[in-house]
Amino acid sequence: MKVTVTGGTGFIGNHVVQELLLRGAEVWVTGTLPEKAAAFSWFEKVHFHTLNFTEEIPGQNTAFIESVADSDALIHLAWSGLPNYKSLFHFEENLMPQYFFLKKIVEAGLRNITVTGTCFEYGMKNGPLSPDMPADPQNPYALAKDTLRKFLQQLQQQTAFDLKWVRLFYMYGEGQSEKSILAQLEKAIRQGEKVFNMSGGEQLRDYLPVKSVAAMIVDKALEKNANGIFNCCSGVPISIRSLVENYLKETNNNISLNLGYYPYPDYEPMAFWGVKS
Repeated sequence: MKVTVTGGTGFIGNHVVQELLLRGAEVWVTGTLPEKAAAFSWFEKVHFHTLNFTEEIPGQNTAFIESVADSDALIHLAWSGLPNYKSLFHFEENLMPQYFFLKKIVEAGLRNITVTGTCFEYGMKNGPLSPDMPADPQNPYALAKDTLRKFLQQLQQQTAFDLKWVRLFYMYGEGQSEKSILAQLEKAIRQGEKVFNMSGGEQLRDYLPVKSVAAMIVDKALEKNANGIFNCCSGVPISIRSLVENYLKETNNNISLNLGYYPYPDYEPMAFWGVKS
């Protein structure tokens, strides 16, 4: 079994590569920074290629596509510019190179494509979010992702291939962004802070350990004849405050929480979670 993973050096990508190796796959991995890739434990076990969708070296992507066109599956995780969800970069510079790369790889013969989307594609809806709900993206990142999905669905009308669009919710674990809530909490604890500043913490979100997210993505990528939109979620809402308090309890830390220090984000609703699919 041969599987190609773009964005393999990212937070999720690292765990997806590990999951595929555990399942005995031959794994081809792309990333923008070879020195970052070389630091991972899996580096010597995969075929690694440096690839940048927005700054293509002439012929580089074409040669790579020819090498992986016979893959049993492509898991497309690569996406630049995060976590700045409001940057116009997402559709001004990132969208079209992503689409043309995927189009070329389909035209080369790869027929099983899994792409990660985002729960932000649902827009400012509160409550449970199911895959059959209409998308209503309200920030540039979500708009670019949702547009990429629609482009690929149009491409399916020209060339038949399976498209698994996996919408991600929230996750935590090894390698998480330093700007994520638990990473900031861990940093404050390491630095001996007595107080941790945060929002009111009443937002309801859908969280999973990143290893579980990686396993779900791989399961869907290897599923035969699957097609459509899928939520990668727990299906169980939890408040940000509870998430933080549970972490402190599990790690036996007693840092005080300064609730309400930060305002609630304006790019997401107060309460939403995924309906499992």
